[in-house]
Amino acid sequence: MSSDDVSRRAFMRTAGGAAAAAGAATATAGTAAAQEVEPDWPSEASGGNVGSYTDARGQDSVTISVGAGDQGLAFDPTLVWVDEGTTVTWEWTGAGGSHNVQTVDDGGPAALDSGDPVGEEGATYEYETSGEDAGITHYHCVPHTAVGMHAGIAVGEDVATVETGGGGGGSDAVFVPDAARALGVATFIAMVSTLGLAFVFMKYGGTITRQEQA
Repeated sequence: MSSDDVSRRAFMRTAGGAAAAAGAATATAGTAAAQEVEPDWPSEASGGNVGSYTDARGQDSVTISVGAGDQGLAFDPTLVWVDEGTTVTWEWTGAGGSHNVQTVDDGGPAALDSGDPVGEEGATYEYETSGEDAGITHYHCVPHTAVGMHAGIAVGEDVATVETGGGGGGSDAVFVPDAARALGVATFIAMVSTLGLAFVFMKYGGTITRQEQA
């Protein structure tokens, strides 16, 4: 076996390993980028009774039950993410006594205030979000704040987020933005192209040189 054959075999092994490594890195980036995120809720809001979460972005309206849960002392969904311009309606279930909806002190940009507590089933409070509400707002039921009737609403895309692991619990994967994933794919393609071109030069370039020296 000639030294050229050995060099080519070694090159192919090296190229194959490099391509596999690049492919694995790109796949990892894609998986990490696919991880879901949700707003980084204030602890009291995320710890509210029931604790349900709904990503309602893309919807024109969303309804939140007031007086949900086994004892009627919760908002459901407890945490909601909406777009600017979404109409949010709080609807009373009639359970748990009299409730209201009010932003906690320094709780965020949205000035939620349904007024005095009411207990009538079917009562509603409607609020249309706007750009002024962008961010995360923590609100509560004033009469039942001490027993955990807290909730949160996030408006727009400019909110702090945390990774949720695609809804299946926590994950150790590092979140990779779409731009970084695209860069990884481009790097992989460039690497494969360069390795292929180098192989062509090794194979055919070496043969031409030997013919000229003969």
